[in-house]
Amino acid sequence: MTRQTITEKDGVHKEWYVQAKADTMSMETLPAFLAHLMNDYHHDYGTVCHALSAGAVATAYAMNRAEGARGGITGFQSGCVMWSFIKHWSDLTGPARLVKYEDLLYPQYDHKFTDVSQEIMNWVKAEAEKKLKEERLANVHPDVREHWEFLASGGIPFGLRLER
Repeated sequence: MTRQTITEKDGVHKEWYVQAKADTMSMETLPAFLAHLMNDYHHDYGTVCHALSAGAVATAYAMNRAEGARGGITGFQSGCVMWSFIKHWSDLTGPARLVKYEDLLYPQYDHKFTDVSQEIMNWVKAEAEKKLKEERLANVHPDVREHWEFLASGGIPFGLRLER
């Protein structure tokens, strides 16, 4: 069997994530998918990371769809799985925090932040502008809509400091 030599620039890995989440991913199809990821390519430093990551995502989707998953994993359980994986895969031993900058879009998460980069604020501003155009604003809480308008105008939320 000939292995395809790939790099991240080829973008082959992007399709792996689509396949990993596909409705056809199951405990039955998982072994062939994992074998494909590892046996059909010559991996480099970056592509092997994507292969392992796509394999982990596929495994999670297949297990979630399995009969023993008790109706599917909730968002809360998904977070528990993620932290457990991070702890055991990366040998994390101390406190850790994943910063989800998307939370800057919602006023109830003000307690999570003290400072932010200009790059992130540019992203948040663009997201707020997009939400104001795309969301069904009648269904958005007035405080959230007001917050989006503030962000879209270039406002810095929650008394944050911009990083230097």
